[in-house]
Amino acid sequence: MRASLLDRDQPASKEALVAHRRAKLTVRGRELLVRRVLEDGWSVAAAAEAQGVSRPTAHKWLRRFRCEGPAGLHDRSSRPRRMPARLDPERERAILERRSTTLEGPHRIAWALGEAHSTVHRVLRRNGVPRLCDIDRPTRTVVRYEREHPGELVHIDVKKQARIPDGGGWRVHGRGAGGNPGGKAGLGYDYLHIAVDDRTRIAYVEALPNEQELTATGFLTRAVEFFSSHGILIERVMTDNGPCYRSKLFNAMLANAGIAHRWTRPYRPQTNGKVERFNLTLKWEWAYRTAYQTNAARLDALEDWVHWYNFHRPHMAHRGGTPMSVVNNVPRKHS
Repeated sequence: MRASLLDRDQPASKEALVAHRRAKLTVRGRELLVRRVLEDGWSVAAAAEAQGVSRPTAHKWLRRFRCEGPAGLHDRSSRPRRMPARLDPERERAILERRSTTLEGPHRIAWALGEAHSTVHRVLRRNGVPRLCDIDRPTRTVVRYEREHPGELVHIDVKKQARIPDGGGWRVHGRGAGGNPGGKAGLGYDYLHIAVDDRTRIAYVEALPNEQELTATGFLTRAVEFFSSHGILIERVMTDNGPCYRSKLFNAMLANAGIAHRWTRPYRPQTNGKVERFNLTLKWEWAYRTAYQTNAARLDALEDWVHWYNFHRPHMAHRGGTPMSVVNNVPRKHS
């Protein structure tokens, strides 16, 4: 049998045969067009009509095949050969060096070097420079980690949330319209005790009246029971250096449960980043999601919101999955 002109230098993988989704011709279609013209004796017009493309398109692929062989039938990069408007490499190096030296953001670097901040931002992104919020500044290392299995590490923290007076606070009435500012000048605070599993991001939250050792210890006891009910045995917890976490009562409870205690680095909230990020989500998606008329109304919504967060809210860490979807013993559908 006569060997085909297209048998040489065939692509090594199926991925190499995939064109963009709106292309009239895939690589295989281009090969068929070339074979029909050069081997089967079809006219260019007939081959083009059979493939549903114009004659100029058919001539283009024939020309590429004659010049480059089978490799010429693959898609080329759309990247231009020349980019006169691209920033000079020396200027790019200056931007990267200043970022490395000063840890400044795009705006400050742009002001210092006389560039547009959008240009600086593109240079940083193109070179894979991490965001400042992901960096531990003293060590200049990216703070990013995830434990291997549920329960290996649980982050614990307390978030103070100013109480809302009846009828709504300043977010309803405005600061200059008699709205109560809450906090020290108002009704005080609710203390949200929070535990977040490092691997699954499952959260357990209670609104309690204070952050004293007895309250924190009771919360930890109930948190251990909550995670255990979902098949998660806590091996260690991480807290800051607050007095309630340094207390003998709190640490005795950890010792009795066989749970190790880890501490965050002083003045480094990034160390406890999982719960710090949860605090921000809690703030915008529960505490300030709507203009509550009473503090009780907001607290009543907390349990339902935490349930929604655990069972229904898509999470970027799980590529759209929910925290509970990571735990093997949880059904796929949960109501």
